[in-house]
Amino acid sequence: MSTGTAPPVTVDEVTVVTPDLVDAFARLVPQLSNSSPPPSDGDLADIISSPSVLLVARTPDGHIVGSLTLALFRVPTGLRAWIEDVVVDESARGAGAGEALVLAAVARARAAGSRSVDLTSRPSRQAANRLYQRLGFEARATNVYRFSSEG
Repeated sequence: MSTGTAPPVTVDEVTVVTPDLVDAFARLVPQLSNSSPPPSDGDLADIISSPSVLLVARTPDGHIVGSLTLALFRVPTGLRAWIEDVVVDESARGAGAGEALVLAAVARARAAGSRSVDLTSRPSRQAANRLYQRLGFEARATNVYRFSSEG
Protein backbone atom coordinates (compact mmCIF):
# COMPACT_ATOMS: atom_id res chain seq x y z
CA MET A 1 0.00 0.00 0.00
CA SER A 2 2.24 2.81 1.21
CA THR A 3 5.51 3.70 -0.41
CA GLY A 4 7.29 3.14 2.92
CA THR A 5 8.97 6.53 2.90
CA ALA A 6 8.18 9.20 5.45
CA PRO A 7 5.69 11.66 4.00
CA PRO A 8 6.89 15.23 3.47
CA VAL A 9 3.88 16.37 5.51
CA THR A 10 2.24 15.71 8.83
CA VAL A 11 -1.49 15.14 9.04
CA ASP A 12 -3.43 16.70 11.88
CA GLU A 13 -7.06 16.73 12.89
CA VAL A 14 -8.41 20.25 13.02
CA THR A 15 -9.81 21.11 16.44
CA VAL A 16 -9.80 24.90 16.30
CA VAL A 17 -10.34 27.46 13.55
CA THR A 18 -7.33 29.68 13.00
CA PRO A 19 -6.63 32.44 10.45
CA ASP A 20 -4.16 30.19 8.60
CA LEU A 21 -6.87 27.52 8.32
CA VAL A 22 -9.37 29.98 6.84
CA ASP A 23 -6.68 31.26 4.45
CA ALA A 24 -5.78 27.70 3.42
CA PHE A 25 -9.38 26.85 2.55
CA ALA A 26 -9.72 30.10 0.60
CA ARG A 27 -6.78 28.83 -1.48
CA LEU A 28 -7.69 25.12 -1.63
CA VAL A 29 -11.45 25.08 -2.27
CA PRO A 30 -11.23 26.83 -5.66
CA GLN A 31 -8.81 24.08 -6.71
CA LEU A 32 -11.46 21.51 -5.75
CA SER A 33 -14.64 23.17 -7.00
CA ASN A 34 -15.36 26.16 -9.15
CA SER A 35 -19.01 26.19 -8.07
CA SER A 36 -18.61 26.25 -4.27
CA PRO A 37 -17.33 29.19 -2.29
CA PRO A 38 -14.63 28.61 0.32
CA PRO A 39 -15.99 27.95 3.80
CA SER A 40 -16.13 30.83 6.25
CA ASP A 41 -14.62 30.58 9.70
CA GLY A 42 -18.15 29.80 10.96
CA ASP A 43 -18.54 27.02 8.39
CA LEU A 44 -15.21 25.53 9.46
CA ALA A 45 -16.25 25.75 13.12
CA ASP A 46 -19.45 23.87 12.26
CA ILE A 47 -17.44 21.13 10.56
CA ILE A 48 -15.05 20.60 13.45
CA SER A 49 -17.89 20.59 15.99
CA SER A 50 -19.77 17.93 13.98
CA PRO A 51 -19.11 14.18 13.95
CA SER A 52 -17.05 14.73 10.80
CA VAL A 53 -13.26 14.76 11.04
CA LEU A 54 -11.41 17.51 9.21
CA LEU A 55 -7.81 16.56 8.44
CA VAL A 56 -5.11 18.85 7.06
CA ALA A 57 -1.66 18.09 5.66
CA ARG A 58 1.08 20.48 6.75
CA THR A 59 4.62 20.94 5.50
CA PRO A 60 7.42 20.88 8.09
CA ASP A 61 7.11 24.68 8.39
CA GLY A 62 3.37 24.39 9.18
CA HIS A 63 1.98 25.48 5.79
CA ILE A 64 -1.33 23.74 5.00
CA VAL A 65 -1.06 22.03 1.61
CA GLY A 66 -4.08 19.73 1.65
CA SER A 67 -7.21 18.59 3.41
CA LEU A 68 -9.99 16.06 3.47
CA THR A 69 -13.12 15.43 5.46
CA LEU A 70 -13.93 12.04 6.95
CA ALA A 71 -17.61 11.53 7.69
CA LEU A 72 -18.38 8.82 10.24
CA PHE A 73 -22.02 7.86 10.72
CA ARG A 74 -24.10 4.97 12.02
CA VAL A 75 -26.71 3.21 9.93
CA PRO A 76 -28.63 0.03 10.77
CA THR A 77 -25.95 -2.11 9.12
CA GLY A 78 -23.03 -0.59 11.03
CA LEU A 79 -20.61 2.30 11.17
CA ARG A 80 -19.90 3.90 7.82
CA ALA A 81 -16.92 6.01 6.84
CA TRP A 82 -16.88 8.30 3.85
CA ILE A 83 -14.05 10.48 2.57
CA GLU A 84 -15.09 13.77 0.97
CA ASP A 85 -13.48 16.87 -0.50
CA VAL A 86 -9.90 15.64 -0.86
CA VAL A 87 -7.74 18.48 -2.15
CA VAL A 88 -3.99 19.02 -2.34
CA ASP A 89 -2.58 22.38 -3.35
CA GLU A 90 -1.39 22.31 -6.95
CA SER A 91 2.09 23.34 -5.78
CA ALA A 92 2.35 20.23 -3.60
CA ARG A 93 0.76 17.55 -5.79
CA GLY A 94 2.69 14.36 -6.37
CA ALA A 95 4.76 14.74 -3.20
CA GLY A 96 2.79 12.46 -0.88
CA ALA A 97 0.30 14.79 0.81
CA GLY A 98 -2.75 13.08 -0.71
CA GLU A 99 -1.47 9.66 0.31
CA ALA A 100 -0.75 10.84 3.85
CA LEU A 101 -4.24 12.34 4.17
CA VAL A 102 -6.04 9.27 2.85
CA LEU A 103 -4.02 6.85 4.99
CA ALA A 104 -4.68 8.97 8.09
CA ALA A 105 -8.41 8.95 7.31
CA VAL A 106 -8.44 5.18 6.80
CA ALA A 107 -6.60 4.68 10.10
CA ARG A 108 -9.05 6.96 11.89
CA ALA A 109 -12.04 5.11 10.38
CA ARG A 110 -10.63 1.73 11.40
CA ALA A 111 -9.95 2.97 14.93
CA ALA A 112 -13.58 4.11 15.13
CA GLY A 113 -14.76 0.63 14.12
CA SER A 114 -15.65 1.07 10.47
CA ARG A 115 -14.99 -2.00 8.33
CA SER A 116 -14.73 -0.03 5.11
CA VAL A 117 -14.16 3.47 3.79
CA ASP A 118 -15.93 4.84 0.72
CA LEU A 119 -15.20 7.77 -1.55
CA THR A 120 -16.07 8.98 -5.00
CA SER A 121 -13.78 10.55 -7.57
CA ARG A 122 -14.55 11.92 -11.00
CA PRO A 123 -12.89 9.93 -13.82
CA SER A 124 -11.16 13.11 -15.00
CA ARG A 125 -9.13 13.18 -11.77
CA GLN A 126 -6.74 10.57 -13.13
CA ALA A 127 -3.91 11.07 -10.62
CA ALA A 128 -6.33 10.92 -7.71
CA ASN A 129 -7.92 7.74 -9.05
CA ARG A 130 -4.51 6.11 -9.47
CA LEU A 131 -3.66 7.03 -5.87
CA TYR A 132 -6.88 5.55 -4.48
CA GLN A 133 -6.37 2.33 -6.42
CA ARG A 134 -2.73 2.09 -5.33
CA LEU A 135 -3.84 2.47 -1.70
CA GLY A 136 -6.28 -0.43 -2.03
CA PHE A 137 -9.57 1.24 -2.91
CA GLU A 138 -11.60 -0.73 -5.45
CA ALA A 139 -14.20 0.62 -7.86
CA ARG A 140 -17.70 -0.53 -6.97
CA ALA A 141 -20.51 -1.20 -9.39
CA THR A 142 -23.12 1.19 -8.06
CA ASN A 143 -25.15 4.19 -9.10
CA VAL A 144 -24.62 7.56 -7.51
CA TYR A 145 -27.67 9.77 -7.51
CA ARG A 146 -27.99 13.42 -6.54
CA PHE A 147 -31.08 15.40 -5.81
CA SER A 148 -30.55 19.11 -6.09
CA SER A 149 -32.89 21.47 -4.30
CA GLU A 150 -31.45 24.39 -6.26
CA GLY A 151 -33.55 23.95 -9.33
